[in-house]
Amino acid sequence: MKFHGSICAIVTPFVASGEVDLPAFERLLDWHLAAGTRGMVVGGSTGESASLDDAEFDRLVECAVSRLRGRMPVIAGCGAAATHKALRLCERARALGADAALVVTPYYVRPTQEGLYRHYSVLADRGGLPLIVYNVPTRTGCDMQPETVARLAAHADISGVKEAVAAPERMDALLDLKSDSFAVLSGDDPTATRAMLAGADGVISVAANVCPGAMQHVCELAMGGHTNEARTADAALAPVYAFLGVEPNPIPAKALLARMGRIGPGLRLPLLELSAAHHAAANDCVAALSRIENAIAADRAA
Repeated sequence: MKFHGSICAIVTPFVASGEVDLPAFERLLDWHLAAGTRGMVVGGSTGESASLDDAEFDRLVECAVSRLRGRMPVIAGCGAAATHKALRLCERARALGADAALVVTPYYVRPTQEGLYRHYSVLADRGGLPLIVYNVPTRTGCDMQPETVARLAAHADISGVKEAVAAPERMDALLDLKSDSFAVLSGDDPTATRAMLAGADGVISVAANVCPGAMQHVCELAMGGHTNEARTADAALAPVYAFLGVEPNPIPAKALLARMGRIGPGLRLPLLELSAAHHAAANDCVAALSRIENAIAADRAA
């Protein structure tokens, strides 16, 4: 399985009483299908994985598999701080019909590079799903080096890497590993276009939550070699990327989706709703997104 284009790390909607809002989740999935999103990460960090219990994770994966019906891959967020816990998530996701697993480096415990290699090797050997390994040291305290990724890329069931380190030299090192069976994906929206113009296969995106059509459009331009057009389309989204970083993810993304009427505003503690100081900027962002998405839809319909 080769992953490409705009892959959304989807939020998990909650109703006012705190339960998972599956009807709203289904509506988000339908929106992404219509917009051309190329894959869906369910129950990842943007989906508030740390606050989901086992039954909720299962319902979300099962719902996505049923709703999408093979029209885009369902990638389950299966990261954990211990290998046996991540393995259990992979096994459950496979039983529920997921197509792949996105597995973040073990957080907080800060394993060595050899520990990372063995962690992912066990999951690939025994988890039953293609793996996308995920490096985001600002969140985990652990930085998986390209040399370790190179060792893992040789495994038949490790299908790609999501790299959130924005430095161009990091992406350049990983692009040497790209093949028909191993995808190199950006995990950083603000630098994803640069990465794709350099040869990356796509992006696992937070911004795609709020502008799925625009993110896929940028991916198509960049991966098609339309450099100037891709940079122009990406520049139009720069204020969105900036807003999505004003408070911890997914607070800003959920605030925008709530203003669009697509989900309720709920998050789970210790995350709080968007601070009042950012409300005006959120409203401006929603207006800009509406213009951008409508323009892309009109162009595609013409």
